[in-house]
Amino acid sequence: MKWEPEVPRWRQVYAVLEERIADGAYPPGGRLPSGMAICDEFGISQVTAKRVLTELRNAGLAYMEPGIGTFVTDLPQPPGS
Repeated sequence: MKWEPEVPRWRQVYAVLEERIADGAYPPGGRLPSGMAICDEFGISQVTAKRVLTELRNAGLAYMEPGIGTFVTDLPQPPGS
């Protein structure tokens, strides 16, 4: 991934995961990658990966099941879809 120097890395990774959720790569109820998998894929720290997952939860795009993982929420479908 080519990093934009003026944008925090967590925001850039968040945008990628948000797009994958919107595109259906991670369907509703589907498990998101673990923090370690995000670290490995994007070459970021565990702290940064945790921030990404926290922000996805804060945005209502994901929820956490302690000890199991982080999952995509069931998002309402836009009208006409």
